[in-house]
Amino acid sequence: MTHHIGIGPNLRKSAYFDATVRDGVRSFSVYNHMLIPGHFGDPEAEYDRLLNGVAMWDVAAQRQVQLQGPDAGKLAQFLTPRNLSKTKIGQGRYVPLCDHDGWLINDPVLLKLKEDRYWFSVADSDIHLWTAAIGRERGWDVDVSEPDVSPLAIQGPRAEDVTAKLFGPHIRDFKYFGFAQTVLDGIPLVLARSGWSKQGGFELYLQDSRHGNALWDRVKEAGREFDIGPGAPNDTERLESGLISYGADMRLQTHRANPFEMGMGALVDLTGGHDFVGKAALARITEEGVVRARIGLVIDGHPTPPGHQVPLRLNGDEVGYVSEFAFSKRLGATIGVGLMRADLVGTDQPLCVGVGSMEYSAKLSELPFV
Repeated sequence: MTHHIGIGPNLRKSAYFDATVRDGVRSFSVYNHMLIPGHFGDPEAEYDRLLNGVAMWDVAAQRQVQLQGPDAGKLAQFLTPRNLSKTKIGQGRYVPLCDHDGWLINDPVLLKLKEDRYWFSVADSDIHLWTAAIGRERGWDVDVSEPDVSPLAIQGPRAEDVTAKLFGPHIRDFKYFGFAQTVLDGIPLVLARSGWSKQGGFELYLQDSRHGNALWDRVKEAGREFDIGPGAPNDTERLESGLISYGADMRLQTHRANPFEMGMGALVDLTGGHDFVGKAALARITEEGVVRARIGLVIDGHPTPPGHQVPLRLNGDEVGYVSEFAFSKRLGATIGVGLMRADLVGTDQPLCVGVGSMEYSAKLSELPFV
């Protein structure tokens, strides 16, 4: 059975939409109210290209929430429990965002462009609305907007070679999450060493959507000698690498989690003297103790992923959930991630994963798998 997504005015097209259609996109998903490619007809080849060569991804749905004005830094700090006091211009930071009860509502990369200008490169939730409301309620002098910025990712072991061909050898000196404002053939960009994979790569934050097709073609041409090809963020690789996916691993509306449960405790600064949303709740959690922990699982057999969380059981009792799983060709096994009772982490008793009417045996595994 074939299913289709109806493309109407409530679903935004990215700056690269026409280029991806021309290059054979076969599947879309919806992310931040925008269409994002799912695959280009051969997911296994796209996975192999990511691991062994180089891929280019339309990730324009990774929208930016811009904070600009005299109080931009104050608002950025108030939104995250991570201490930003040592963050320099041209430096990115992975930052958890929490609500007042300490639940994660996003896990963006923050980019500090100027002392009075920041971007949150956000996962799939309406953080623009949250940020604007917090800034207005605090009475701070900061404008919150969604700028015309459309990231394009170059990922894989040969990504650095492609990016160096485009911008010059100096990009090899970029530190992870380091970025710089630049221009490519008259196209304004922010170039960052970043991306949602552990295979290495860069993201080109296009700052004028009118140049989307031109930038796509320019990257494609530069990568031709390295056998570059289009693809999309890869769920199997992210599971193997232990990357967190907001919306899959946790989401405020359906399966809540706090930073400590998701392994982000080192990013929560309760002693730095700065105030932030959720501080009292996170302090209480540290005092009372964390009741769940993020886990990796190796699951017997080849269950079909249902596209939603499934229960994790021990001796018939539900002790957590599996948020996503997939078959890993590299490991020759079905692997998954989820949350379970912290007091049971390390158990050698057999676990069961419930998928529909079926149950599959599973055992705990260290993260990352690879």
